[in-house]
Amino acid sequence: MITAESVPQLRRGVRLTFDHVRETHVLLYPEGVLVPNATATAVLELCDGVRSVADITAALSQRYSGVLAQDVLSVLSRLGERRVVAWT
Repeated sequence: MITAESVPQLRRGVRLTFDHVRETHVLLYPEGVLVPNATATAVLELCDGVRSVADITAALSQRYSGVLAQDVLSVLSRLGERRVVAWT
């Protein structure tokens, strides 16, 4: 169960990078490529294995208005299902 205290990080072998050809961020992983939307990209950029979900939500709240903890949890849950995010 993912909670506000959970600490996400990109799984080993997964990398978030900017694809200049597509002019968007892409998530590279051994099984393929995922093109995250802007919301998922903002969350992924903060998944460093140090920040908790609550910390990520707070950081996003400083940059954007209307950030809800449940939305961040939802994005991270979907990324976990895709096996690109791990929990420490």
